[in-house]
Amino acid sequence: MSQARSTQTAQSPGLGLKTQQRPSEFSMAVTSIHNVEADGVRVFYRAAGDPNSPVVLLLHGFPTSSFMFRELIPRLADDYRVIAPDLPGFGFTEVPAERKYVYSFERLAATLNAFTHALKIRRFVLYVFDYGAPTGFRLAMAHPDRVAAIVSQNGNAYEEGLGDAWGPIRKYWAEPTPENRDAIGKNILTLEGTRWQYTHGVGDPESVPPESYTLDTALLERAGNKDIQLDLFLDYASNVKLYPAFQDYFRKLSHLC
Repeated sequence: MSQARSTQTAQSPGLGLKTQQRPSEFSMAVTSIHNVEADGVRVFYRAAGDPNSPVVLLLHGFPTSSFMFRELIPRLADDYRVIAPDLPGFGFTEVPAERKYVYSFERLAATLNAFTHALKIRRFVLYVFDYGAPTGFRLAMAHPDRVAAIVSQNGNAYEEGLGDAWGPIRKYWAEPTPENRDAIGKNILTLEGTRWQYTHGVGDPESVPPESYTLDTALLERAGNKDIQLDLFLDYASNVKLYPAFQDYFRKLSHLC
């Protein structure tokens, strides 16, 4: 069971970074769950760490949610304020029908921006994974002064990163017909398709805990959610068009380091 812990902080010389003086007994930061209204959306998020510490914003990918960071959050929380939202269409974030939300990556980034303002987060580090990457990169390009750093875990911004598995989706981009849309739904948005996301390339697939892909599948099976995912698959093409702009942003960012 997690327990609260008290720590003392000390200022390190030079860079002004905080170091933690931890108690000798075992302890782990407590992760709490919250909801906040932002952009007409009830955003669910997980949080841990000292509210006065530098903020790390964890952005999940498809087909998961902030649940994917359940073990990472407490590991970072000794030194950072860690915040992990569920993007609209995923996890436990709720979008009212009357909001008439348009599921696009531009809209996800706008909601994320509103979320940071709702929590009064002025500056943050982005930790991006999969769908979280184009969402976070859009936010970073729009507000570069607010982003202290970017950590990318499988966050693609290059066409070379779109492997063979993207073949059916590329076909859907070129020909967004009902037949191609239905084919993706039947082949990807299934329990087996979701399990593949976790086990593909793993030496022993049976070693992957089943609760991850089982929870993802249950949430994807909610009424109307498959259409949300298919809309986002189609709109992912807009990210590919932005790859040159993303890369230009990276080059400018690297010159500042």
